[in-house]
Amino acid sequence: MTVQLNHTIVAAHDKRASARFLADILGLEVSAPYGPFLPVEISNGVTLDYMDSPGAITPQHYAFLVSEEEFDEIFARIQRAGLTYWADPFHSRPGEINHNDGGRGAYFDDPDGHRLEIITRPYGSGGS
Repeated sequence: MTVQLNHTIVAAHDKRASARFLADILGLEVSAPYGPFLPVEISNGVTLDYMDSPGAITPQHYAFLVSEEEFDEIFARIQRAGLTYWADPFHSRPGEINHNDGGRGAYFDDPDGHRLEIITRPYGSGGS
C-alpha cells in the first residue's frame, strides 16, 4: 500500500459557513456530518474535515492543484465573491496572479484566515 493523505482537520469558528465557503469557491459539495466534523471531499479522495473551534485560530495553508479550466472557473468565483487575492503567500502582490512553473496560481483567505491557494502546475515542475 502506498502512503496517501486521507483527511485533515480544519479549525473554524463556524464549520458550516467555512465548509460551504470552500465548497462553493472550488465547485465541490459539503458531505454529511461525521461526528463533530463537516467534510469537504476533494476529487482525489482527501477530505478537509471542518470542526468548530472556540478562540483564536492559527491560520494554515491549503493548496489545490487544478486544471487550467478549473482555474478559470474558480478564479471567476473568487472575483464574483469580491475576495481579495494575491500572487504570493506573503500577500504583497494584491490583485495579481502568478505564473510559477509555467502555470497560474492565486492565493486567497477563507473566513477564518486560512491561506488557500489554487495552482495549475505543481511547484518545481518546470518553467519560471
